[in-house]
Order: sequence, then structure tokens, then C-alpha cells
Amino acid sequence: MSTPLPAEVDVVVVGAGGAGMSAALAASKQGLDTVLLEKSAYFGGSTARSGGGVWIPGNYALHEAGQADSLEESKRYLDSIVGDVVPKVRRDTFIERGAEVMDFVKAHTPLRFEWVKDYADYHPEAPGGRLKGRSCEPIPIDARFLGDELDRLHPQYAKAPANMIVTQADFRKINLGIRTLRGPVTMAKVLLKRIVSLALRRRMYAMGNAIAIGLRKGLIDAGVPVHYETELTGLLIEDGRVAGVKVLRGTGDDRVEHVVRARRGVILGSGGFERNLEMREKYQPQPTSVDWTTGSEFNTGGGILAGIAAGAQTGLLDDAWWGPTIPLPGGPWFCLAERNLPGSIIVNQDGKRYMNEALPYVEAVHAMYDGEATGVGHVPSWMVIDQRYRNRYLFAGLMPRQPFPGRWYKHGTVKKAATIEALAAEIDVPADNLRATLERFNEFARTGDDADFHRGVSGYDKYYSDPTVKPNPSLHVIDQAPFYAVKIVPGDLGTKGGLLTDERARVLRADGSVIEGLYAAGNVSSAVMGHTYAGPGATIGPAIVFGYLAAEDIARTAVPSVAEKKTA
Repeated sequence: MSTPLPAEVDVVVVGAGGAGMSAALAASKQGLDTVLLEKSAYFGGSTARSGGGVWIPGNYALHEAGQADSLEESKRYLDSIVGDVVPKVRRDTFIERGAEVMDFVKAHTPLRFEWVKDYADYHPEAPGGRLKGRSCEPIPIDARFLGDELDRLHPQYAKAPANMIVTQADFRKINLGIRTLRGPVTMAKVLLKRIVSLALRRRMYAMGNAIAIGLRKGLIDAGVPVHYETELTGLLIEDGRVAGVKVLRGTGDDRVEHVVRARRGVILGSGGFERNLEMREKYQPQPTSVDWTTGSEFNTGGGILAGIAAGAQTGLLDDAWWGPTIPLPGGPWFCLAERNLPGSIIVNQDGKRYMNEALPYVEAVHAMYDGEATGVGHVPSWMVIDQRYRNRYLFAGLMPRQPFPGRWYKHGTVKKAATIEALAAEIDVPADNLRATLERFNEFARTGDDADFHRGVSGYDKYYSDPTVKPNPSLHVIDQAPFYAVKIVPGDLGTKGGLLTDERARVLRADGSVIEGLYAAGNVSSAVMGHTYAGPGATIGPAIVFGYLAAEDIARTAVPSVAEKKTA
């Protein structure tokens, strides 16, 4: 028998991802009676499925590594790349309060972070941008302290066995195969650590899993109850103020309606709408698909729809945390490093390049959709590589030289041919165009200067490049048969549009007024990053910060509920 839901608490938090768990922990530490309601049977949400980067300038991990620059530089950076799409006060508040939130997490959870060495901001050449980066990631964590609760960790996007700990810093080295000594040395260390952990019966986790596990332990220690399989269906509104939530609890036909009243406030941390095809088709650029996202299957926009019904304004619904994605038969593969490595290009349905393939992933998909808007078919696109590339580098989880699985060919994701002309026929693009595109690119690779799209110029382009390739580590000729074409679609890590909030995470109406009692953080809210992406972890960082700020505001200024007024 599941634990009964409380009839009334101070604070109701919806969603057990990074935003929701940080909000619930902060509310509890403010002395507020708090409950966390989760739609699925799991904790962690999109955070658990992520690479685990956290972009929060000036935090303790950056200071410890000697990498903390001035907050004014960080503000200048967001000013330059985000601009007035997001109010400056909201951008500045995130920067000013972020380090404090990281200290709070350190004080109340087992989570510890470290700087990801040299992982550049995504726009390092912009004013205030930082070539060495501001991203941190969690130190791997032994999750035995969760006991059976660990079984509720949200399933990973790319499955890996427990104790196989690969950090973001490790991935960069391993991805190059044996091109540098660091690759095999790092893999050997990873395998050794796994053997040691298995021998000691540890249950080690890294990246987004570690963040989710650490926050969950913080909630357990704080005594915050988490109720699973409890889906938000609407908000309880009394006298124009949000006074609680309406939920369905249970599974299948046995779900039961409940109301949980909130004396102080409701914080939505329920994620985006990436798995809601109706919302995607209504708000987002076309073509689109719920099959191209790596976001959680439970993110269907319930919190956003409930907020809209309560009168909330929305923003950025046409945008997402995009990334070029390979539609594999077993599910989408978010194409992080494959397109950055030398010896690869991406072409449209006319057989032509149309962007710097090494662009930050949000900007890369913007370029894909820009082509659709002008009538040039960019969806799907094709990544063209040769056998030399396959011999050198990891690709979508495959080791160097490992053949593409037959099911990938059968699914239509991968095409193979002995000549460029035959490959063009396989992907139905003009052979003359593809041949000319490759010849032009190969000349750029020889000189090291991509005159068309300047690939390899930005410091970010070089992060996932091959330092052994000269003169440009992001460019190499494509001329060793057989040739391959891999389908590329506009996927995402989740949507970034949602309820419009202010610098205190309060949800706003269209006229700018505050909906009393309602707060939002994470992907249920309109992103503080606007249409762009500051650097690795610029999703999770703001989610944690604004979850914390929502709880703080409730504790400091919340208006008594209608129920309190009646009993006063």
C-alpha cells in the first residue's frame, strides 16, 4: 500500500528532476512542510539522463581549480549571446546567486563537483566568453546509501553498466580511440576502476545520474516525502491565487483523483513537452517528431498546460535544447562529438554543406530549420564520412573499426557505397553536387581554412577535434572508400519553452503581473538562456538555481492561502 498523500502542506513541488528536487530540498531547509509529487515511477527526470554538466559561474569547484573569473564577465557573456530575449535582471540574478546555490547543494547532499578541464563555453569568442569554460560535473558517487530507492533512478538515455564510470572529461579522450595515448590510458583507468568497484561492491554512478542520486539523498536526509505515480492534472485556484494541485494517483485504470492544498505555494519542476506531439506540432518548427528527442518519455507538458490554464504567459515554445541526432532503430543518438571530428561533413538534400558542422548543438539545429524555412530541404540531412574516419574514432557507441550493425542499414539510418556517385544515389542527392562539395571541402582540409563556414576557428570547435590532425584539427579530407552517409535529424535534449517567470521564479501573466502562489523552474519554464546555450550544463545549472530561488521566495514573501485566512 502506497503512503497516503497529505491533504495540505506548506509547499507542493511537482517533478522529481533537478529543478524539483533542488526546490523541495531548499523549501524543507527553509523550515517549510514540503511534499514532492512525481508523475513517473522514477526520480531524476531529464537530469538523470544527461551528461551531468552544470554551468554556474563563480562556484566553489571553479575556485578550487583556479578557474573562477569575475561574475561581471559572466554577465557580459550572457548579455552578448542571450540579449533582451530574457530580461537582464533575470540573467543577472542567475549569475549572482548561482555560487550560493552550489554551496547549498554541497552542504546538504553528498554531491561534489569539479571543473571539466578546458570544456569551452559554447561561444568562447563572444564578449565575456571563456575558452577554458565554466562547466563543472559531479564527482562519481557511490549510491549504496540509497538502498532499494536506487531502483527508482530514471533509466538512462544510453545504457551503461553500473560501475562503468565515464565522466565528461574521460569521454573526450576515449572518443579519439587510439589516436592519442590518452584514449587507451583513460579506458584502462575506467576498466580498472570498475573492477575495483565491483570487488568492493560499490555502486558507482557519474554524470547526470550522480546529480539525481545526490539530490535524492538530500531529500531523504531532510525528510521530504516523494510520492511517485502522481500526475498533475491542474492547479487549484482560489481568489486568483494558486492554492494547491489536482492530481491523478496510481497506474492504469486504478488512478484516483486527489487534491493537495499548498498553504504557501506550488513549485512546478515538471519538465518540458518534448514527448507531446500535439504541442510540438502546434508550437515548434516542422518537421518534428517525438521519436527524435532523448528527453524523458514522461515529459508531456502537463505543468505547462496547467500553468496556461491558470492564466500564465509562455515564452520560447518554438525552441528546444536542440542537437543534430542520429535516428537509430533502438532510439535517437544525440550527436555530440561525431560531427566535430575531422573527416566528416553534413549535407542537405541538395548534396551541399550549409553550416559549420562543429557548431554548438542548439545553433546547428537552428541552421537545419533555417534551411527548411527557405525551402531548401535540410531535414533529414546526411553526415558523410569515409572508412578512415570509421577506423579512427568512436561513433554512436561503436568502437573504431567496428562495422555498422546490419539493422542500422535496414532501418535506413546508414548508407554505404564504394564511390561518391553511388552514395549520392543511395541518399537521393545530386551526384555532381555531392562530388563538388567533397572536393571543395577536401581542399579546405588540406589548407586548414574552411572558407565557407570557418569550421575549426572557434575554440569550441576544437574541443572534440583531433589534435593529431594538421593544420586544422577539425578538418580532414574524405577520400578513402568505402563511403558512408548517416541520417541526421533535428533532435533535442528537451524543450526549452514554457511558463514565463521572473528573477524570483514566480510565474507571470501576459500583463506582467504575478500569479500568486505559483513558481516554475527547469524546462517547464521559459529558459533563461533564451534561444541559445551558454555552455555545457546551461540547462541543469539554471534549473537548480531557480528551484532554490523559488523556495526562498515562498519562505520570505508568500501570501497566506484562503484556508489560512478563514482560520485566522
